[in-house]
Amino acid sequence: MKFACHAGNMKPGILLLVTGLLVANVFGGSDGFSSIQCGSDIAKALTGKRISNERIADLEKRHADLALKDLGASEISDRLSCISWLICGSEFMLLQDGSIAGDVLKVPPHSKTSPLFIGTCEMNGKESKDILVAILDNEKETDAKALTAKVAWKIDQKKMKFVSVPVEGLRCPRSGVITLDSSL
Repeated sequence: MKFACHAGNMKPGILLLVTGLLVANVFGGSDGFSSIQCGSDIAKALTGKRISNERIADLEKRHADLALKDLGASEISDRLSCISWLICGSEFMLLQDGSIAGDVLKVPPHSKTSPLFIGTCEMNGKESKDILVAILDNEKETDAKALTAKVAWKIDQKKMKFVSVPVEGLRCPRSGVITLDSSL
């Protein structure tokens, strides 16, 4: 028995298959947040995953079970961004290349007295070329132009990773503080 396959009959089938896959990805919630459950290792679940590039309001609505909220983004280079999300009551910073979360950092709580910082700092009086994410010490609320760091990570742009760095001698300018209020 021979089966004849006519190219003209295959085109609609392939088109339907491709269209179905696209619809499933867009409307089916197929993104990195879909694999998350509150109480799980959220950073691990998001690392390496594709993050949808749809409207933020739609993404937040679809993942209301995670109390998902966009907290803003910082451009690190022309291809790399740090994007912060509130997920299940905690803040996570995604180091993204396009739509892929290369690395994910669970951000320690920050506030006016312990603000979140992104930028370059001085290490023992010398300007560092690395871009850092840090929680700074503003307990004394002085008029100093730079603050010491409580904890810090450099952004390794080649490996797309957050790398913990020692804070001894690290001072960061107030101009890089991104904490908006003390509610976090």
